[in-house]
Amino acid sequence: MTYIMAEARQELLDTVAEATDEIGVALTALGDVYELLDDASADTLEEQLFRPVQHAYGRAQRTHNEFATRYELPTRTFEASAHQRPSVGIKGFIATAVDAVEQAEAILVELQNSMSPVEVGDPEVRAGLAEVREILAQTTARAEHFVSRFGR
Repeated sequence: MTYIMAEARQELLDTVAEATDEIGVALTALGDVYELLDDASADTLEEQLFRPVQHAYGRAQRTHNEFATRYELPTRTFEASAHQRPSVGIKGFIATAVDAVEQAEAILVELQNSMSPVEVGDPEVRAGLAEVREILAQTTARAEHFVSRFGR
């Protein structure tokens, strides 16, 4: 039974890491688009998209590493993803960010629906995952609104 629980915990940890990596991709893309914007647009991007995604990224990392520490599993340092070429433009960077956020949300939804966080008996990880999903929930709509300012 202990081996099965240890394996379930490691799988959960790996899945949280996968979602966290996706959020990191979104954060890098938003950082890249920031460099292409005028000051007013950059401030709007930072407030509406970058800060919330950065908060979700930090919370996901913390959830991952605190869970790992509680069960003496390996923690991990999350690295920024590779930057895209500036030629993808504002809409391309935003699309990359949205795709990554949606992928992270899908991973977390599947994880939560699997009942794995409940089965491992860890309320802190469940709360952390719920918070990350809550933060990310508005990202797509905010991104669409942001991009609409730049025409077709």
